[in-house]
Amino acid sequence: MKIKAIIWQEDGVWCGSVPALPRCHTWGDSYEHLLEMLQDAIQGWLEVASE
Repeated sequence: MKIKAIIWQEDGVWCGSVPALPRCHTWGDSYEHLLEMLQDAIQGWLEVASE
């Protein structure tokens, strides 16, 4: 599954938001960390939505 995310850097922190999933946002200390956190946030969002 492909899901688009908006990624930006703010004050030395990487931030990410998934427009297709309301209130699905996260952050990471590095770009790689952000990608891991986005995967976790998306998975968690989908699990909650399927309940």
